[in-house]
Amino acid sequence: QAPYSIITGQPMRTVTCRKYSEELPGLTAAPFPGPKGQDIYDHVSAKAWKEWQDHQTRLINEKHLNLFEPKTRQYLQEQMTLFLSGTQFDAVDGYVPETK
Repeated sequence: QAPYSIITGQPMRTVTCRKYSEELPGLTAAPFPGPKGQDIYDHVSAKAWKEWQDHQTRLINEKHLNLFEPKTRQYLQEQMTLFLSGTQFDAVDGYVPETK
């Protein structure tokens, strides 16, 4: 049974997440316009997208990336694709995920 939104009381939209290969709550909207945004909306869970945003922030901060440079934006696009597909992606040096 699909989880329900605490705000609307309606069933939440679920997707078969590309990263986790399981049915999980999806995003409420495409993260950006165009085919890539639609693909993420259709195949990436809200959980995986939040994890990507956190990882992207770590990459930008720890690698001192300049978002004004086209090569930086290309690098982040490539890393996003790898991260969300569940394949090997660049880690941040010294980062240790929290254990819960």
